[in-house]
Amino acid sequence: MRVIVVGAGVLGTMHAWQAVRRGHEVVHLEREEQARGASVRNFGLVWVGGRADGPELEAALRARELWEEIGDRVPALGFRAGGSLTAVTTEAELAVARAAAERPDAARRGYHLLDADQVRELNPALRGSALLGGLWCERDAAVEPRTAQRALQEALREDAAGRYAFLGGREVRDVLAPRPGAAAAAVRDDRGEVHEGDAVVLCTGAWLGGLVRELVPEVPVRRVRLQMMQTAPLDEKLTTSVADADSFRYYPAYGGPALDALTAGQPQPPVAAEHRMQLLMVQRADGSLTIGDTHEYATPFAFDVDEDPYRHLTQVAERLLGRRLPPVRRRWAGVYAQCTDPGRVVLREPVPGRPGTWLVTGPGGRGMTCSPAIAERTADELGW
Repeated sequence: MRVIVVGAGVLGTMHAWQAVRRGHEVVHLEREEQARGASVRNFGLVWVGGRADGPELEAALRARELWEEIGDRVPALGFRAGGSLTAVTTEAELAVARAAAERPDAARRGYHLLDADQVRELNPALRGSALLGGLWCERDAAVEPRTAQRALQEALREDAAGRYAFLGGREVRDVLAPRPGAAAAAVRDDRGEVHEGDAVVLCTGAWLGGLVRELVPEVPVRRVRLQMMQTAPLDEKLTTSVADADSFRYYPAYGGPALDALTAGQPQPPVAAEHRMQLLMVQRADGSLTIGDTHEYATPFAFDVDEDPYRHLTQVAERLLGRRLPPVRRRWAGVYAQCTDPGRVVLREPVPGRPGTWLVTGPGGRGMTCSPAIAERTADELGW
């Protein structure tokens, strides 16, 4: 087959990877020279532990296997299987961690309840005096988000024997209707060039206007804005990714009486509540720390960033580390697309009136985690 993939974020790139690995030819189009959206503005977390029961957890577990396999083939991804530690500092937070570790599927998720000494043994950089313990999610992992897509594309160019072509700076303006004697599916880019194939997959991320709106006017997907930052290198190693206990409030696996008691008796600080915040902290390959994040749902989004969340994140991170953070080098905002149907991991639908064309978007904050499994499922469903 000849597959046209539109969008070079992690979701589009994983669809290209699946098609090439199954022996097909791929033309890969991206409106920027390289992806600049949420796929490069995230933590690079492969975040299994907190996923909802059912399709979401199954996708995350399968994606975790695929990330490790792909990481072995493409070392430049920087795949690291260190797991994550959710640090707890109050008895109410510890109760939520304990309830998670007692779930029937705790072993499958990789949950281990640790006391404070065990936390410091696993991750010596966490020297905060307030630590009571932590929930270690052994199955969690990380990759390098700023370079992952390009590393995968380079591997495809090297391994695909001429069956992979990446065309950056090409915005798709039209998906052509069926024509007698023409290929099954085709797109026209903003240079007027037509790219024909047997299938078209639109992985447009948070780009939901323009062509996407013309093709699928009512898309059950919303846009979510976040703020993050990155420090200078830390002079010691974080052996795991790190979260604070506010993350329990935002991941479905932690729901239950213990979480209800936490939310009722221990409200978030006003800044964290206003910006729907949790601390996530991941060390990059160069030693720097990626720290976030916030969640904003009401559009239109601001064009600038708010300093209050950054101050809060700095205070929480320094409390867990027991030391000052390195200087902040970068701050940014990003927008991702989230399917509004909680029962779906992603929106995957055929485009009306365009046989052979599918729209795949809206994984939300699960995009980096689940994209390999999402792409594998697309390939299976489309008979690649």
